Amino acid sequence: MPDTTTDHGAKRVDPRVLRTRALLRSAALELAAERELSGITVAHVAERATVNRATVYQHYSDRDALLLDAMEDELTALVAVLARCPLVDGPVRTPPAFADVFRHVESQLVLYRRMLGPCGSARFLNRLQQLVAEEVARQLTASPAGPRNGAGTALRAHCAAGAFIGVLRHWLLAPEPVEAAAMAEGAWHALSSTD
Repeated sequence: MPDTTTDHGAKRVDPRVLRTRALLRSAALELAAERELSGITVAHVAERATVNRATVYQHYSDRDALLLDAMEDELTALVAVLARCPLVDGPVRTPPAFADVFRHVESQLVLYRRMLGPCGSARFLNRLQQLVAEEVARQLTASPAGPRNGAGTALRAHCAAGAFIGVLRHWLLAPEPVEAAAMAEGAWHALSSTD
């Protein structure tokens, strides 16, 4: 039997498992780009990935777990863009980095609409909320004006993350398209307004 541990004792994942998961994630994203999430089944993903359904279930408990894993790299990229934006004590004018956040989402518009739309994924929404709140909390902790206790930081971070996601969903689901830079301008004003 091949050794699956490294010199440091950490378990190494079989390259075949990594290839299969990559194939499944790719198939799930292709399907999500083509149709609403409610129209995607494990059988569809298995067929697109040219594996059987049992193989999908060996790697993921259900379709939503697979979709969330498939979007994890995209979420990481979004939060990396968001990290460059001053979310705490930001300037009055819209920072260019905030417009970059909307441009990033716009580059994957269909996937974000599907994941955050009425037939979207609650797990994706929860993961996005968690990641955005973590970034806001990181910025709050680094800010001299940030809350001085953990509960206050967490509460403020989740409020800001919820507001950001609400604005994002409003933009994605609007009947009339709005260009990313214009939306960023309006969103920045709405999120930072004190009137």
